[in-house]
Amino acid sequence: MGRIVAIKVLKSEFSEDINFVTKFRTEAQSAAGLEHPNIVNIYDVGSENGLHFIVMEYVEGITLKTYIEKKGQLSFKEATSIAIQVARGIEIAHSKEIIHRDIKPQNIMLLQDGTIKVADFGIARFSRLDSDTTSENAIGSVHYISPEQARGEMTDDKADIYSVGVVMYEMLTGKLPFQSDSAVSVAIMQLQQDPKRPRDIIPT
Repeated sequence: MGRIVAIKVLKSEFSEDINFVTKFRTEAQSAAGLEHPNIVNIYDVGSENGLHFIVMEYVEGITLKTYIEKKGQLSFKEATSIAIQVARGIEIAHSKEIIHRDIKPQNIMLLQDGTIKVADFGIARFSRLDSDTTSENAIGSVHYISPEQARGEMTDDKADIYSVGVVMYEMLTGKLPFQSDSAVSVAIMQLQQDPKRPRDIIPT
């Protein structure tokens, strides 16, 4: 097609696991059905010589995480604009029964023209088929997961909405609701504590 694309390749240690590869292909193909300006689109899913891959839209920009770290905190207006775009992308996925389950600023891309794109729907799962929960990315994502994910329970679209709330909190305050050195501690905080109100951190 003459366009630049990004290719995400399944790690070799997972390529030998038939069940994992089947799940990888199924999930990527389901996400390939998503087309929306606020989602990183998937063009193809394939394998060759034992290499399993997803071909997706190449997005030139920075992650929302990087942007927050640069600015310290975002204005209410800017944070709201970003959150609305994220929500629009997620809404389309949820309407097709696809839950992301790993919404975090590292998976949200900010383009130069202000467009926001949610990435990594290729690892999302069909909600109606999946009763499994989240342990795969728990360490990097534990700050953003919902209480039911922290408990290891079945999740639905509300888990993504909770995660968007955590992202909004971080955009507005420059801080995460719960901080600790260990993922387990953060998960316990999610279950047992209320975070500081954003107004207590940023009075405006």
